[in-house]
Amino acid sequence: MKHPASPRVVTLVGPQGVGKTTLFESLLRSTGAEEIRTAGSSSTDTGRSMTLELSVAHTRFLGEEWTFIDAPGAPEFTQEARHALMVSDAAVVVCDASPERAAALAPLFTFLDARRIPHLLFLNVLEDGGASVREMLESLQGVSSRPLVLREIPLREGGHLVGVVDLVSERAWGQGKEGKPALISLPDSDKPREETARRELIERLADLDDALLAQLLEDVVPPPEALYGQLERALREDRLVPVFLGSAGQGLGLERLLKGLRHEVPSVQETRERLGISIQSPVLAQSFKTQHQPHVGKLSMVRIWRGELREGDSLASNRVGGVQRVHGTKQTSAGTAREGEVVTIARVDALRTGELTDAESAYTPKGWPLAPPPVHQIAIVAEKRTDDVKLTSALARLVEEDPSLSVDQEADTQMLLLGGQGEMHLREAVEHLRTRMRVPVVTRPLPIPYRETIRRTGSHHARFKRQSGGHGQFGDVVVDVKPLPHGEGFRFTSAVVGGAVPRQYIPAVEEGVKDGLKRGPLGFPVVDVEVTLTGGTYHSVDSSDQAFRTTGRLAMVEVLPKLDPVLLEPILQVGIHVPHEAIPRAQRLVTSRRGQILGFDTNPEIPGWEVLTAYIPQAEMQGFIVELRSASSGLGSFVMRHDHYSELVGKQAERVVSHQQQPEADR
Repeated sequence: MKHPASPRVVTLVGPQGVGKTTLFESLLRSTGAEEIRTAGSSSTDTGRSMTLELSVAHTRFLGEEWTFIDAPGAPEFTQEARHALMVSDAAVVVCDASPERAAALAPLFTFLDARRIPHLLFLNVLEDGGASVREMLESLQGVSSRPLVLREIPLREGGHLVGVVDLVSERAWGQGKEGKPALISLPDSDKPREETARRELIERLADLDDALLAQLLEDVVPPPEALYGQLERALREDRLVPVFLGSAGQGLGLERLLKGLRHEVPSVQETRERLGISIQSPVLAQSFKTQHQPHVGKLSMVRIWRGELREGDSLASNRVGGVQRVHGTKQTSAGTAREGEVVTIARVDALRTGELTDAESAYTPKGWPLAPPPVHQIAIVAEKRTDDVKLTSALARLVEEDPSLSVDQEADTQMLLLGGQGEMHLREAVEHLRTRMRVPVVTRPLPIPYRETIRRTGSHHARFKRQSGGHGQFGDVVVDVKPLPHGEGFRFTSAVVGGAVPRQYIPAVEEGVKDGLKRGPLGFPVVDVEVTLTGGTYHSVDSSDQAFRTTGRLAMVEVLPKLDPVLLEPILQVGIHVPHEAIPRAQRLVTSRRGQILGFDTNPEIPGWEVLTAYIPQAEMQGFIVELRSASSGLGSFVMRHDHYSELVGKQAERVVSHQQQPEADR
């Protein structure tokens, strides 16, 4: 085949802790690339380094240019990985020999399969063994809609991996001098295993090709060239997943993986066709990562889909301030970028993450992954009040960099709420605010929007009279107040007859009543009440809109404490997504937080996962994602929405009311 001249892009993805970054660095080392420093990482409790940001590196292999992207594996940073996959020609899914990893890979396989992104599987077979390859594949096949097909089998001595056997060429490879790959002999004891695995490979390929099936039925052994050609077509059409083996730490199997990528990964032209990118602009690029850097401004990491981009060219009607090639944390001026390359461009302020852009315009194409809803929130304020405007601007830039973050404003307190995909995600976001964006912030307890209502009906006569020289103020009203069913909100009616309260003052009474409901006797907004204005009096000189508004508010302040007020707490409907085996632990977690389980069902999108639906008080959701991930091997997530308010009584209600009635400085 004629190999594409344009650079190709491959993203490495997989669960946290499978050696993905080690493989990334080993691939670069084996191709002679410059040593890199990874973009963003953090140490886990086990002492391992964990990737938190995309890390991009360029290299060459057998005369061809490649860009490898190391994507985060933690659930909090899934969106970052998905953005990289959307601009990649193929993905390498990295997994170790642990069958329990299948549940962790299910969402990833679902994403890849749904978008027809060609992908290979690299089993990072550790030196001390672990599960058999066949056991691992059986587990993984249950979560992949594409057939997983072994390209290699492992060779072991004393339980240690010493090489791999290519099932197409039937040659064995191990390590030679200086860690270079070398041909080794295939032991006679392994030949039956190799023959069986090769036969299974050919049968899998024959399912996709009639000519190959005919040869198989006639017991004709197809030549390696025919098998390589079929593997190439099947991967590019996303019809199967080739499985490679090796050890990222030892460097075993990397040469075979690289050659598999070289022969089978689609070109940029084929990827464009898969994505339906038909725009014929001279230059076409797509942003998949945004950063705001001090003294530099906005940086957009882009894939060039068509043409050649030069510094000073126009994209999205903005002049490109610079074109830089990225290698880990190192950026060097490139001047130009050709079709297929991944580069960083500066100061194209109109360009947003995910957008396709030509010289004049930009738009988000259909199918770009939407940001997930937040599962964890914190309230934040600037350390200095003078930084309030600066904080708002910094948060906008932060969300532009990472769309899986969100910023909302709490309705009652007007506090800013920063939402994200987990505790670590928000911790990193706050650190970015403090260091890179230089806005020191402090976090506060998350405000819970409690409400209160009444349980009794009553009438009240309120009068407001003030004389201070000249025109005074006078208002007099009689109101009936009664509770409404939960969720009905507020209703105001007038039953005044005979002009006891002139018509022009009735709206002012209603506004005053609303003012009085903003803070009830328990300290929270009052809801689900009906107020009827039944009578009153007025003064021809001293009555006014303001006087009757004040009277309406006074009526509520005086009558509500007499009508058996009760606290209402917000209840959320929560859909909890976990692997099947984690359902019992998720159920215990829900009940421990005063939740009510409504039921559970299979997840229609992710094989082997289930959705548990429950009502949970919003006050119990703080830190819920932390415990859920702990109960589900770090995999669980949820979506939530407000459902209703429920009465809260007893000691819990007393604690909430007592806290609310403290001076704000003491809370």
